[in-house]
Amino acid sequence: MCVHTEEAAVLKSGGSRLLVCAVALACWALVGPSAPGGALSGGSLPVEAVKDVLPNRVMTWNLCNPCDASNLDRAAEIAAHAPQVVGMQEACARDVDRIRDYLEAFHGLVYHVEYGTVLENWGRCGGAPWNPGGFGQAILSAAPMTDRVNVEYPDGGSEDRGYLAVTTEVGGRPVRVFNTHLAQRRQEEFRKDQVRVLATEVARQDRAIVLGDFNAVPQAPELGPMWDLATDADPRCHPSPVGTCAPTTDWQSKFDYVFLRGIAPGEHRVVPTEHSDHDMLYSDLDVT
Repeated sequence: MCVHTEEAAVLKSGGSRLLVCAVALACWALVGPSAPGGALSGGSLPVEAVKDVLPNRVMTWNLCNPCDASNLDRAAEIAAHAPQVVGMQEACARDVDRIRDYLEAFHGLVYHVEYGTVLENWGRCGGAPWNPGGFGQAILSAAPMTDRVNVEYPDGGSEDRGYLAVTTEVGGRPVRVFNTHLAQRRQEEFRKDQVRVLATEVARQDRAIVLGDFNAVPQAPELGPMWDLATDADPRCHPSPVGTCAPTTDWQSKFDYVFLRGIAPGEHRVVPTEHSDHDMLYSDLDVT
């Protein structure tokens, strides 16, 4: 009997990722999409697999946790836009592993992954009580990543928060990429200190991309240090009240950002999704 691909991905700890992908493809070919609520759904698979990423495209996406979403559907949404780099927040390490495997198995997209775990939490990410799943940030990159730094903010507010930073390639150039998730709404006093910690590191970079869920609208005072260092991927979006910033959440607020330092923005888009309470946000960049 075939195992579903969600279950097959877990087996990668005892074998190669290629074997997992092969099992996933074989099972889908034999049994087809699973019933509603299962890992597979007929709308998840493209007619043709994507062959390559767009080398200058970056994306940020809060996956929503806990949310009843299929990792196969999440992978299909990412593959539809084929970014070079994806920053994920509210990400369980096991979910990210599966998303990466599905991107390769069903869409021909091969990514490296780095994790920015800030919690080991059974309630958030399952696992055995003595081995709960890791929760926090993650970065997928089509190019290798180096110089990984994972920082937990001194005070996360009601839940631990932090940022993950790596050096990778975007548009053929090395770039420092940050991925963060700030304290929850109505916790401005914590976000203020968190932004200061993050901005201090971003300021040391000549060229940087800062992805993440900042849980604050552009006019929020605590975002001031970021605006002093960087611009939004949407040139129309800025902290002035006359700025035009597309909302990125189900409650019609802009909380998700692609901040750029020393990099010019290109095409950008907020992509509505049924699989999270945050929309996907991507931008094509000019790193020259």
